[in-house]
Amino acid sequence: MQKEFSYPLIVADMPLNEQHYHMTANAENLVFLAEVLQIPEVKSLDADFRLKLNHNTNILSISGHIKAEIVQKSVISLETFSTDYDFDFQTEYDVKATLASQKEEGDDWDKDMPEVVIGGKIDLGDIAIEQIALRLDDYPRKDGEEFSFVSEFDEEDDVKNNPFAVLAKLKK
Repeated sequence: MQKEFSYPLIVADMPLNEQHYHMTANAENLVFLAEVLQIPEVKSLDADFRLKLNHNTNILSISGHIKAEIVQKSVISLETFSTDYDFDFQTEYDVKATLASQKEEGDDWDKDMPEVVIGGKIDLGDIAIEQIALRLDDYPRKDGEEFSFVSEFDEEDDVKNNPFAVLAKLKK
């Protein structure tokens, strides 16, 4: 079964020159993307990709630009609001690495490890989804909204109604 918003590429078939791809989400894709990202709605999504495979280093460099309009729910007011995302991204894949070989090299935590190509394929749709997910706010708020905590107890009530105040009286 073909999944929604997918553009798989076989890495072994990639030519030496830089490749350019463009993806635009249709209405069905937008519903799928909202479900995957677990947000109320994705109104639009356009992604441009530039892929360049360096056969000497076995590194596939992917850079691009994503533009999306996303509807989120405010964690403060619980109202939905629309946010425009317009950003560039860059990622790398090591086409010869395996998960086991990366685990061996994983001791150097300061070094950014390229992603591993699994099954000889990458999916541009998955890359676009991942890049958007990385930029979504964990606690979205509408512009101007601020969280302010108001205690349901004032300090004097805390002292009077403190359940341990009874124990303090027993000591006397």
